[in-house]
Amino acid sequence: MDLSNLRPAEGSKQSDNFRRGRGHGSGNGKTAGKGHKGQKARSGAPRPGFEGGQMPLYRRIPKRGFTNRNSKDIVAINLSVLEAFDNEAVVSVETLIEAGIVKNPRDGVKILGNGELTKKLTVQANAFSASAKEKIEAIGGKAEVI
Repeated sequence: MDLSNLRPAEGSKQSDNFRRGRGHGSGNGKTAGKGHKGQKARSGAPRPGFEGGQMPLYRRIPKRGFTNRNSKDIVAINLSVLEAFDNEAVVSVETLIEAGIVKNPRDGVKILGNGELTKKLTVQANAFSASAKEKIEAIGGKAEVI
């Protein structure tokens, strides 16, 4: 390794072979692509979002609450939906997607106890409500947390 081998990191340099203000022959002489006069033609143009002293949009719009970065988006499914499966079937997140019950499982699937279940199923989900677990096990099925 010596000085003749040194190169900038890949993608760190961008070509700036567009020479401004080098005469009419360059196609970008005289005003150097800045038009005629005005604030934007001069050095020290205002920052992005500046509206000439008017209250800028990002300050006019109300801001409320906050978004929790750690919140989970869990899909809830009721027991009544599981009636679509056959007796003794194993119901997992994958089988729910195949059956078209769940489109996007996001951060997990939770089974809720709304409705009645008449079939003995082995249900594998990320979470169960207490009533759902109770109803599944009352018929002789299994509620497995994955």
